[in-house]
Amino acid sequence: MEKTNKKTSFMINVAIVMFSQIAVKLLGMVYRVVITNIRGFGDLGNGYLNAGFQVYTLLLAVSSIGIPNAISKMTSERNAIGDYKGAHRIFKSALILFSAIGLAASALLYFGADFIAREIIRMPGTSYVLMCLAPSILFVCVSSVIRGYFVGMENMKATSSSQVLEQFFKCTLTVLIVYVLAFFPSVLETLYDISPQDADRRAMFMAAGAQVATTVSTVLSFLYLYFFYKKRSKDIKEKMASSDAPTLTDPIGTLFKSILMISIPISLGSIISAVNRLVDTATITRGIEVAFAQVIPGYSNIPQIVNPTLEQLQKEAARLSGQLGKCDALINLPLALNISFSTVLVPAIAGALAKGDKKSASEKVIYSLLISILIIMPCAAGYIVLAKPIYGMLYPNAQLGYDLMQISSIAMIFTALNQTISGSLQGCGKVLAPSTGLLIGCTAKFILNIILIRQPQINIYGAPIGSIVCQVISFTYGFTVLKRQVSLNLSLKKFVVKPVIATSLMGLATVIVYKVTMLLTSVNLLATILSIGVAVLLYAFLIIAMRIMSEEEIIMLPSGARILRTVKKLGFYK
Repeated sequence: MEKTNKKTSFMINVAIVMFSQIAVKLLGMVYRVVITNIRGFGDLGNGYLNAGFQVYTLLLAVSSIGIPNAISKMTSERNAIGDYKGAHRIFKSALILFSAIGLAASALLYFGADFIAREIIRMPGTSYVLMCLAPSILFVCVSSVIRGYFVGMENMKATSSSQVLEQFFKCTLTVLIVYVLAFFPSVLETLYDISPQDADRRAMFMAAGAQVATTVSTVLSFLYLYFFYKKRSKDIKEKMASSDAPTLTDPIGTLFKSILMISIPISLGSIISAVNRLVDTATITRGIEVAFAQVIPGYSNIPQIVNPTLEQLQKEAARLSGQLGKCDALINLPLALNISFSTVLVPAIAGALAKGDKKSASEKVIYSLLISILIIMPCAAGYIVLAKPIYGMLYPNAQLGYDLMQISSIAMIFTALNQTISGSLQGCGKVLAPSTGLLIGCTAKFILNIILIRQPQINIYGAPIGSIVCQVISFTYGFTVLKRQVSLNLSLKKFVVKPVIATSLMGLATVIVYKVTMLLTSVNLLATILSIGVAVLLYAFLIIAMRIMSEEEIIMLPSGARILRTVKKLGFYK
């Protein structure tokens, strides 16, 4: 019974993280879909927005990604022995350290915006986007320290509430600012002397306006965390005053070093991913300049411009990058469902291995891999067969690029598996292994980007093809290392054959329902929603009917006991 309760508790933690991630990603998808359809923004505005955000993400990964885990680990260790003064001293030291790092990163992005835009990513239009994003790095760094401190005190409210609040304001303000700039052209005409006919510059400034919303939302999130801390500061001081435990006496320089030694390895994978995205953008712009330098008849996606100028080629690269980035909001949603396993696996596996319970660690890894497969495969299949209808439903004013999402969906499968494997490896103490596999994969992607994107017949499609290769290589490396750490008795029938059959049948039914509904009604919205609904119900039925999951595995799901009772009443499990 105790073993079952532990497994159920593991899945409850997964569910908590999953729901918060879904809320954040849904809000992110909403505002991206809305602004993409606003007049004048479209794929070009998306291209400027994405390119600027990738530079910002890299600096953010370098300066802040590992902070919450590093601070929570160090403060929880001091709190565990009653050294509340030492925990608070670590917190104050981290505030000083990462305030300085954040300020330096913000200054670098602001003052280097023009150079980065012109020389690195080759999209001059992104310079204002970068300048508008720059201040937010400082506030994210400081906010991350506060979140990490409260996680170390086993208080998750600071993290979950501030993240949802930040995304809510980001969603609302982004839509509001872009809407005002689009439908009140006099604003841009008055402030920057941009005429309503200058579509390119209008898209550029709308993208910059969207990132003003990002900075404002991070400031508001920081203010929430600041008052969250101030409200509890009296209790924190009382706990410190009442503690008689030995207090941490390391000098501040030593604390700086300890914090960085923990945060840097954690950040490494995020930094490599951010570098990969930035390299992706840089190779796309340069590759498109080569591929589209002259008109080649027969390729409809190549602009029919005789002897295009560098400015025209850079604009086309931005537009195609916008098409590629447009699918990110959709791809990230299934990954948000899956990333919860990566988050919860780290402490769960580490705890089991610390007690010498290799069997429990192995079971958690195997179960998480199974759920990852069952989550991500139908999502990928749905995106592949319904890509065009989904784009027609979500992006009625910017429908191009659905075929890029179809290719990216294949990479999404391996990305999800890599998330789970990464969490497992970190829990096993192999912190650098996920980063190593990702680095090898990113190197391969970089080479493929340079080769493929320059080919007129392939152009932008080379980027998602390279992503597939990158994720497959990373998965192969990570899975090989993981097998050496824990026992992985994976049945080919259960983990591959049955899920593939269930996904294929679901995909086939989805296509049939969509085409029949369109034949009868000619309403894309109705046909798309109906086919997705049928797909979900059919896939759930196939998982149960094919007995892909055992009774014990069903019980581990949130409300698993209730689900099992229901399927037994239906006669599927005796």
